[in-house]
Amino acid sequence: MKNNPYLFWGLAIIVFFSGVALLAPWISPHDPTLIDGQNLLMPPSLKYWLGTDGLGRDLLSRMIFGARISLSVGIIAVGISIFLGLLLGSCAGFYGKTVDSLVMRFADIMLCIPTFFLILAVIAMVEPSIYNIMIVIGLTSWMGPARLIRGEILSLKEREFIQAERALGATDARIIIRHLIPNAAGPVLVNATLGIAGAILLESSLSFLGLGVQPPIPSWGNILIESKSTLGIAWWITLFPGLAILVTILGFNFISEGLKKIIG
Repeated sequence: MKNNPYLFWGLAIIVFFSGVALLAPWISPHDPTLIDGQNLLMPPSLKYWLGTDGLGRDLLSRMIFGARISLSVGIIAVGISIFLGLLLGSCAGFYGKTVDSLVMRFADIMLCIPTFFLILAVIAMVEPSIYNIMIVIGLTSWMGPARLIRGEILSLKEREFIQAERALGATDARIIIRHLIPNAAGPVLVNATLGIAGAILLESSLSFLGLGVQPPIPSWGNILIESKSTLGIAWWITLFPGLAILVTILGFNFISEGLKKIIG
């Protein structure tokens, strides 16, 4: 870790926020959905460390529970995209020819469509919810991992150890799953850390537009949208969720840089 400060600080940030998310019911000082009409827009104080919002709800408690939503969306959405990317990219790289052409042309078509607007279009047709957000982000972001894994497998499938496996009668599925994907996973892992950061930012953007996680469930994005009408008089409602998003994304970017140094 001493030789890789990016990885150290990235892991420290993400472990901290992950711990906060996991322990939310026990460390949250107040009910994040409790409306208190007597403490509207209270600035940070000893009772409310990060202040309250326009409905008197404790901002710290809402941010603690919001960490659960934002991190879950990022991790699960990227899990879906990595699964699809590995499946399609490994098949394209291993079988080549028609399979490769079909998968890569479909990926090219998807890449030509602006991802954010594609997600907006899909979300407009389905009910905005945390599960739909996860699925839609995952289904619209598999192209990068697929191209990465395809490129790695194209260079690996002609190696001697793969030819030896073929000679021993190993099935295509065994060769792909047991040998090719593990040896090609490094760049995909780096891409995944960046993808989580991007998914968190995307969820925050959708929530800010009112198309993401719906109130009263708190997420960092929908906390920010609630701050629009009080920006001039309640700076804390904008500052603290914005900082949480910034630091979390920075943490995942640090992990990505650290992994790049390890992988070389």
